[in-house]
Amino acid sequence: MHEVEIRPTEKQLRFLQMNRKYNGYGGARGGGKSWVLRTKACLMANRYGRPDPWHEGIKICIVRRTLVDVRNNHIIPMKIMLNGLAKFNQAERTFYFPNGATIHFEYYDNDNDSDHFQGVEYDVIFIDEATQMKQEWLERIAASCRGANEYPHRVYFTCNPGGEGHNYIKRIFIDRVYRDGENPEDYDFVQAKVTDNKVLMEMDPGYLTFLKNLPPKLRAAWLEGSWDLYSGMYFESFRNDPDGYDSHLWTHVINPFPLRKHWSVYRSFDWGYRRPFSCGYYTIDDDGVVYRIAEMYGVQKSGNESLANEGLKWPPEKVFAEMQKMEHEHPLLQGKEITGVADPAIWDAEQGISIAETAMKYGIFFKPGDHHRIPGWLQCQYRLQFDEDGRAMFYVFNTCREFIRTIPTLQYDEHRAEDLCSSGEDHAADEWRYFLQEHLITPHIETPGFQPQWGANPLNQSFS
Repeated sequence: MHEVEIRPTEKQLRFLQMNRKYNGYGGARGGGKSWVLRTKACLMANRYGRPDPWHEGIKICIVRRTLVDVRNNHIIPMKIMLNGLAKFNQAERTFYFPNGATIHFEYYDNDNDSDHFQGVEYDVIFIDEATQMKQEWLERIAASCRGANEYPHRVYFTCNPGGEGHNYIKRIFIDRVYRDGENPEDYDFVQAKVTDNKVLMEMDPGYLTFLKNLPPKLRAAWLEGSWDLYSGMYFESFRNDPDGYDSHLWTHVINPFPLRKHWSVYRSFDWGYRRPFSCGYYTIDDDGVVYRIAEMYGVQKSGNESLANEGLKWPPEKVFAEMQKMEHEHPLLQGKEITGVADPAIWDAEQGISIAETAMKYGIFFKPGDHHRIPGWLQCQYRLQFDEDGRAMFYVFNTCREFIRTIPTLQYDEHRAEDLCSSGEDHAADEWRYFLQEHLITPHIETPGFQPQWGANPLNQSFS
């Protein structure tokens, strides 16, 4: 018999034993969610085979938001784990066990993907990173957990605070506030933290340090598993302290200084339809520290007073003509070869020429920026962190008044808790994000769930 030794943590063992209708696991980063989900699915498939030659074994489905996540986080490691135990059909994305049980893989990335679950029945469904999906998606997936047989019918969620499903998962598992038709006895949750995952602590001890150094609200969510602290200022680490303008200590706003000749200059642009535009200019020193050295924002009066709130805007031709003039005349920009990045939307053109094509007429060139919001905001947060000596990896010249004015006003999104609320004045923040995603700093990242150890315990041990 092919045997596998599994070594779950105490919290993972509790998850393996959970048998309510709706079961949740997670609450913080690094708790080993993906590994324990895969292990639970395999144990159930091995236990619940066909009762006789005329019936199927248990039907299990594992779901993540994207097909890429499904492949990288589950299919690839399970091919290793189940080598010799089950056969994988690539076209069907399904493992077939000798006892008739199956494990199928699905994804749900947009409203059209509801078709994947139309008229389909599964006995057990595992939804990995459930908070990254909308509540209505989670409910549609769970509705496919049914069947006229004696197999268990359960849904397992793994999740962290944040994401579009944050409020729903928090309500049913953390707050335990139930509506008509929801039975409290059907719900169970295991709160796991990175410190519960001893294997991760041994493999990547720096990851704990990374979590401890996050801004307070992110640290509370990702390290401590708090579901309650997403409110208020998004960039809470941003500091504007005039006492540090000359020393660069414990402030992000500093006095301007001449740039060294070999430092490159960059522009980053966010065009707003029915809202102000923002163009930030940046340089990077020899230590990789980013400086925002100049900006052009909305429509400007004399004295750099923004007219954004008055609803006035220049047409694209005026914007780029003035941008061209500024780059030729500004003392920090003139004579520099400037490369640019921008919101990918400026290449869209339903009719006529696009914003990007208009910019090119004035010698202003951009490449499309990375539009993934959360990784971009994390780069902003990483850059704002001070080291033990009070120095950061990002500074802004005190002449960039619109950036300094708007960044402290931005709030968390109450529907997608780790995201920034886009209803605020986020134009400068957006182009800042595009630029930083071109110049990444790499913190320790979450190590995916550890791989099983091969050894003595059979896969068919008695987990329900």
